[in-house]
Parts: sequence; C-alpha cells; structure tokens
Amino acid sequence: MPTCTTRKVIRKIPVKDMINFLPIDDVKKVDHFIYTLKIENQGNRAKVSQEIGNPYLSRSKTVWMKREEDFEANLSGEEGTTEETKSSWFKRIKKGILTSTAEKKETPEGLWTKCPSCNYICTVTELRENLFVCPKDGHHHRIGSDEYFEILFNDNKYDILFENIRSKDFLHFTDLKSYQKRLEETWNKTDITDSIRIAAGQVREHHMVIGCMDFEFIGGSLGSVMGERIARAVDYCLQHRTPLIIICKSGGARMMESAFSLMQLAKVSAKLSQLTDARIPYISLLTDPSFGGISASFGMLGDLNIAEPGALIGFAGPRVIRETIKKDLPEGFQRSEFLLEHGFLDFIVNRKELKHKIATVLALLKN
Repeated sequence: MPTCTTRKVIRKIPVKDMINFLPIDDVKKVDHFIYTLKIENQGNRAKVSQEIGNPYLSRSKTVWMKREEDFEANLSGEEGTTEETKSSWFKRIKKGILTSTAEKKETPEGLWTKCPSCNYICTVTELRENLFVCPKDGHHHRIGSDEYFEILFNDNKYDILFENIRSKDFLHFTDLKSYQKRLEETWNKTDITDSIRIAAGQVREHHMVIGCMDFEFIGGSLGSVMGERIARAVDYCLQHRTPLIIICKSGGARMMESAFSLMQLAKVSAKLSQLTDARIPYISLLTDPSFGGISASFGMLGDLNIAEPGALIGFAGPRVIRETIKKDLPEGFQRSEFLLEHGFLDFIVNRKELKHKIATVLALLKN
C-alpha cells in the first residue's frame, strides 16, 4: 500500500526549496508520493495550488545534487554556479593543494593530557611544572616513584636501595598467562623491578629513607619482594637512625603469590614496631588508590597517617560494599576528606606543600 505525506506551505515571499525533509529510506521508495498544498497571498486573495509526485525523482533531488557539486567545486578552488555557493563562507583560494604522505606530520603522543576530574586539557610540560596537579581544580594525577623522588629529594639526588631483589614464581601460578611471563613482560615494558622502590637521600636538612609504590607494576600489588624491601629499609633506618616514609599506592595483595603475599602483612608490621621501639619516626602517605592489604596493615600504622586530596582509600572497593549492604554510600565515601572527618587520618597535604610539611613535621619530632 503506497504511503502518503501531506505538506502545507503558506508563504508571502519566495523561500528556498525544502531538501530531504523525509527520511532518505522513505524517499527512495518508488511507491511513495508527496501531496503538496501551496497557499499564496496575492492581493488579499488566496491562490491555492497542489502538486503530487515523488521528491526523490523531482526537482528537489536535482537541486540537491547541484548544490553538492558546487560545494565540491568550492573545495577544489573553483567557483560554484549558484548564488549560495558564490557567497559561501569557505572558499579554497589556492587550487590543487596536494600534500604527499611523507610530508604529512602527525602530532606526537604524550604532548597533551586531560584531567579525569574536570576534563581540563593542558600540555604534559605544564602539568609537570605544576607537580602533576590540575591547574584548574587541583586534582592530583597519579604519578610514580620517579616523580615523587624528584619532588621530595633535594636536587633530585638519591640512592636506590635493594634493587637486586626480584620476584619469582615459586607456585608456578597461571591465570590467563603464567606469573613468570607476566613478570618478564612488565620488566621489559618498564624500568621498574618491582611494585616498590626504596631510596635514601636528603629532604631539606633531614636524611630520609622513602619507599614509594608504583601502580604501573601489576597494580602496585603487595608481594614477597615488597615485604622484603620494606624490611631491609627498616634495618637501614635502624642502623642510620633515619626516619622512614612509605608512599602507598596499591590495589592490595598479589594473588599470584597466595600465602607468601599475605605473610608480608605480619612481617612488615613486626619490622615497623622496631622503629617504634627505637623512637624513629615512620610516616605513611596514602595516595590514590590505597586498598586491600596495604590499608589493612602498614598503610595505617604510621606515627602520622597523611594523604593527598581526593585519594581513594579503603579495604574493599565502594562497588563491593554497595552490593553487600544493599544501600547507597555517603557522598565522598572512602575519599581522604571523608577519612579525615572520621578520624582515620592526621591531615591532608597538597602535593605542592608535601616537602615543606614533611620537613616541618620531622623538625618538630626531633625537638
């Protein structure tokens, strides 16, 4: 059964043709026709005319094709034939512009970055100069150990400790791929040997040991190597009477090491108690994200527990908690501001003030 569309046109002055006012699939059907009723005002008398036809085969299609040709002519630097294309806002002045593939330049990757919080776009250089803090809303971007060491140590001078300790696949664990293959791929992609790096150097006038986790290495997960490096860092601090800072950024225990990973919770907690007995400060800096076994053990055992603004800190993730209790969570749940309000943190420090705050706290503790 043929379909029919009725169109009424009432006009006092000439108007442009209505082009493709129907969905193109309907217009192309040969059994579709248009019934057009035109009413024009001529000396206070109405002139009525009617038209029946298929617009896909009518003058409208011809006009559209003509305009398309004129537009392409403008792009190639030629003049169109209609008044509309002659007065177009865009005209190519120079004809025949051809650029060889070899001469085309691609924008290098890594020049620009977008803030995940406010979508502000800036250059990586600008973000680095601002210590990877968004210039617009102050969002703290995730950074690795190299960036933290550069921020904290004087003149970016420090000594890396215990890099010879490497992870091994004692259990021959395999999920989508073997644990050993996963380790080798990560070592090849990055210069990081494990999920934490230990460094010693000067922070203002204080000699310090800083352990910083790298989320890039299997999600900053806690494994036997992390536990051993922290334990040796504690021994170094005891020997040199040096304060210890651990910058936490982890998703929790490393499942590929099973019980070996879980044993590190007790091992590190016991070693940190030796610092307490020796009256040597230990500061825990929680950054985004700090979850699982980290927050359940040494992440919350500092003489001072501090955090960056907006850091996500907890044991289980908010989605898991919401599905378990079947209730909506409070606004800002598990963010550092929420934890500070409920007594889990001592204070929140902006990354730009981190070095100054730590030096001030250590000076107060010494005196």
